[in-house]
Amino acid sequence: MSALRSAAAHAPSSRRGTFLADLTASFVVFLVAVPLCVGVAVASGVPAELGLVTGIVGGLVTGFLPGSSLQVSGPAAGLTVLVYQAVQQFGISALGVLVLATGLLQLMMGALRLGRWFRAISVSVVEGMLAGIGLVLIAGQLYAMAGLSAPSESLAKIVGLPGMLVDTWGSGTALTSLVLGLGTIVVLVLWKKMPQRLRAVPAPLAAVGLAIVAGALLGPSVDKVEVHGLLDSIQPPGLSDFSRLAELGVIGTILAFTLIASAESLFSAAAVDRLHDGPRTRYNQELMAQGAGNAVCGVLGALPLTAVIVRSAANVHAGARTKASRVLHGVWLLLFAALVPAALGLIPVAALAAVLVHAGIKLIPLAEIRQLWRTHRGEALVLMATALAIVSVGMFEGVLVGLALSVVKTAWDTSRVHLEVSDEGHDPLVARLSGSATFLRLPKLLDQLEALPQDRPVEVDLSGLHHLDHACRTSLENWAARHSAESVQPVRFAREL
Repeated sequence: MSALRSAAAHAPSSRRGTFLADLTASFVVFLVAVPLCVGVAVASGVPAELGLVTGIVGGLVTGFLPGSSLQVSGPAAGLTVLVYQAVQQFGISALGVLVLATGLLQLMMGALRLGRWFRAISVSVVEGMLAGIGLVLIAGQLYAMAGLSAPSESLAKIVGLPGMLVDTWGSGTALTSLVLGLGTIVVLVLWKKMPQRLRAVPAPLAAVGLAIVAGALLGPSVDKVEVHGLLDSIQPPGLSDFSRLAELGVIGTILAFTLIASAESLFSAAAVDRLHDGPRTRYNQELMAQGAGNAVCGVLGALPLTAVIVRSAANVHAGARTKASRVLHGVWLLLFAALVPAALGLIPVAALAAVLVHAGIKLIPLAEIRQLWRTHRGEALVLMATALAIVSVGMFEGVLVGLALSVVKTAWDTSRVHLEVSDEGHDPLVARLSGSATFLRLPKLLDQLEALPQDRPVEVDLSGLHHLDHACRTSLENWAARHSAESVQPVRFAREL
C-alpha cells in the first residue's frame, strides 16, 4: 500500500515537471522563431505577418499531430529562394494554391507510406541542394542588407556582388544599412562566447533586438519592416488561382516544393532523433503532419512550412519532453501576432537580411564537403554539381541534375565487371566474366576482348555475371561474330547470352 501511495504521489509531480520543462522550452523556441519567421517572409517577398502565420500553423497544427515528438516546424530558409521565385513568377495570390497542392501531395505520400523512401535520397543531393540554396540566399540578402535591389537571376546576383559593393561604398544610406547588417552577423557569430546568463537569450533574438536599438538611434535612414496587420495579410486563394494548376511551371514548382520540404523535414527528423532519447520519428506520420500543416497554410495563403533544425535543436536543448512544447510555441506566436504586431515595424530590414545570410552560411556544409572529398570524391562532385546547377539554372532543374548524377554514379559504382583469361597453351582461351556488365563498362570490356589473340579459339564463361544488359549482350554477340570470322573455331559461350 505504501508503494502504491508513493507512486500515486510521484505521478502528479512527474507530470508537473514535464509540463514546466515543456513550458520553458516553448518560450525559448518562440523567441528563436519570431525573427526567423519574419526574416523568411520578408526575403520571400511576402508580408512579414505571413511568416508568423506559417509558424503558428507549424505549432498548432503540425505540432499537435503525431510523427516526431520534438521537431518544430515553420517557414524555413531552405525554401526562401524558391518561394521568392514563385511569387515573382506567378504572383502572391497563387502562393496559396502552390502550398495547398504541396500539402495534399505530402498527405497522399504519407498515406501511401512513402515517407521512408525519402531517406533513400542521396545525402549528397540534399546537401548540394541546401548549399545551392544557401549561396543564392546569401547573395540575394547581401543586397537587402545594403537596401539595394537585387537582380532577378540567381547567377546575376552572385556576379553582381562586386558592383553592389561599389554602389554601397558610394551611398551613405546603403553603407549605414550594410554596416548594421554586418554588426548583426557579428552578434550572431559571437553570441555563443557571451557569459552563460546572456546566452539564455537566443542569439537571433539578441541580434535583432540590438539592431532595433541601433535602428532607432540611426533614425529614418534605416528601412524598417512594413506592417500590414495579421488579418490583412492573409490571402486565401480564389477560384481563378486554381485554374493555374494546369500550367507546367506551376506543376514544376509544386513538385519542387514537395520534394524539398519533405526531404528537409525528414532529414531534420533523423538529425533531431540523434539529439534525444525519447520516441523515434514515425516517418510516414511525420510526412502527413507536414502535409496537413502545408494544406492549412495554403488555405490561408501563407508560406510553406518544413521542419526547421534550428528551432528543433533549440527545443531539445531547452529540455522539452513532449510535443506540448511545440504546440505552446505556436500559442505564443499567435498571441504575439494578434496583440503586438506593431513591434514588427521596429525591426530593420538589414537585420533580418543578416539573420538569413547567417542561416545561408550554415546551409553550406563545408565540413562535409571536405570529408567527402577525402573519402568519397564522387559524392562530393555530385554535391557541388547540384549546388552549381541550382545557382546557374534554377532550383527545380538543379535538384533534377543532382538526382540524375546520383543515379549515374550509383550505376557506375555497381557496374563492376571483371575479365579473367586462362591460357593453358593448347586448350581454347577461357575468358571468365564476373560482376555486372552494363553499358557504362562496355568500352573497357571490349578493349580487353579485342586484345585476345585472333588465332586462338575462345570460350567465354558467363556464369559469374549477375547482370548483363542489352547493350553488353549485343556487343558481345558482335565481337564474337568478328572474332569467329578470323579464328580457327567459333567463339563458344559457356552460358547462353
